[in-house]
Amino acid sequence: MLHYPNINPTIIKIGHLQIRWYGVMYILGFLASYFLVKYQIRKKGLNININTVNDLFLFLIIGLIIGARLGYVIFYNLPFYLGHPLKIFALWEGGMSFHGGLIGIIFSGLIFEKKHRLSFWLIADLISVTAPIGLGLGRLGNFINAELYGRVTNLPWGMIFPSGGALPRHPSQLYEFFLEGILLFILLWWIKDFHFKKGTLFCLFLILYSIFRFFIEFFREPDPQLGFIFSFITMGQILSVFMFILGLILLYFRHEKGKTTATTQSSRSHGSRLKNDED
Repeated sequence: MLHYPNINPTIIKIGHLQIRWYGVMYILGFLASYFLVKYQIRKKGLNININTVNDLFLFLIIGLIIGARLGYVIFYNLPFYLGHPLKIFALWEGGMSFHGGLIGIIFSGLIFEKKHRLSFWLIADLISVTAPIGLGLGRLGNFINAELYGRVTNLPWGMIFPSGGALPRHPSQLYEFFLEGILLFILLWWIKDFHFKKGTLFCLFLILYSIFRFFIEFFREPDPQLGFIFSFITMGQILSVFMFILGLILLYFRHEKGKTTATTQSSRSHGSRLKNDED
């Protein structure tokens, strides 16, 4: 049995201003993604300038914050916020949803695509392979805050958290840090240079993340205001199932479109050869 190391979540406090580790983790995640996206653009020789990348991340940050907050409000605590609508804007009180943030990022990406006339699937691939860094750092932030801990366990690495009662619990934030952060990043970064149809990496991100998240939810304590939704199933697992299905559907249609495009191009090429033979 382990005891929580009692890490101070506040790095520095000046009056009412606080700089907290959780916020710093978000910043570091975005910075890592920003520089790795620029690296991919240079390596692949893509015709995307630095100002476009700056605009992209501005859109993504706004989309993430709005989506993550509204996702938490709608998916995890809607009755409370219907009764206290102004609390929706109290971001400093916590309450962000990954699945809502993903929806926000997708919508902001679609808006960005229309504005700059870039391929949504290309942008989605570039971002997806870097996203696990931010996810992993975010889970470290949860661990430092001693929040979103796991269920009670008798395993040797079970940990007693300050607000988790007297019994040891799974340090599920660290499980998520490893699976959703480190492992997912290694897998996506390794296959990113394979020859795939645009959008494939984004689809694989959706599929792999949803699998990891669904599995980890068996060790994570359900949100107290929701508990279990269906018997032993949590809201996080339900949302992950939808995410998994979406990833499979998109992957299927991207693959089918790729085959259709290849067949069309082959037919045109064959037709051109026939015409040249006739001439």
